[in-house]
Amino acid sequence: MKIQLWLLRWIRLACVGTLSLCLLAGCQQAKAPAVVAARVAGSAPSPPAVNFDYYLLTLSWSPEYCHGHGNSPQCSGGHSGFVVHGLWPQFNSGQWPSDCSRAAGLADPSTMLDIMPDPRLIVHEWARHGTCSGLTANQYFALIRKAYDSIKIPASLVSPSRTSTQSATGIKQLFTEANPAISADDMAISCHNRYLSAVEFCLSKDIQSIACKAARDCNARAIRIPSSQ
Repeated sequence: MKIQLWLLRWIRLACVGTLSLCLLAGCQQAKAPAVVAARVAGSAPSPPAVNFDYYLLTLSWSPEYCHGHGNSPQCSGGHSGFVVHGLWPQFNSGQWPSDCSRAAGLADPSTMLDIMPDPRLIVHEWARHGTCSGLTANQYFALIRKAYDSIKIPASLVSPSRTSTQSATGIKQLFTEANPAISADDMAISCHNRYLSAVEFCLSKDIQSIACKAARDCNARAIRIPSSQ
């Protein structure tokens, strides 16, 4: 009789303990789907704030790019001069942050096609660089437009009908003459196989021209500038 009472008491305690563990596990399982649902249904996370030093605005010379990428949308829409490649957060060390979050990009990338004429480029630039700006997609691309509009393209480079040759210093001079607030130290000239590929501008976070810390010029003495025709 004593053994039976002891056995019954042990079974009761075991059941209570098991029930408690089951209830605890059940509560955790009930919470997990709610968290997953919130992640799926909620808005994309906001871009994190990154303590970078300045922006690098890169204007690509479309005639040179299209020489090797003729099937790109950029090369079929009449974009015959400079287009925006990107606005990149930079560190003074010459390094840069990238792919900082999964924050949602522009709802309608076509709003930028007049200065960034490739939808894939717009999506890529946001994911790679824009997410490190600490801005929303709308704010970031508005800043790109502001930066682009702040640079006056020299008349001789708007839509040249003939291929010409310049030094990096000569190309910079064309831009400083068209933009008195910009100095030669505030930009860098890039080339590919001695052909002009891009002009880069160093800008503060409020889009003011500043001296470049790490950007370097193409070292070719003579840089060919392909015509836009």
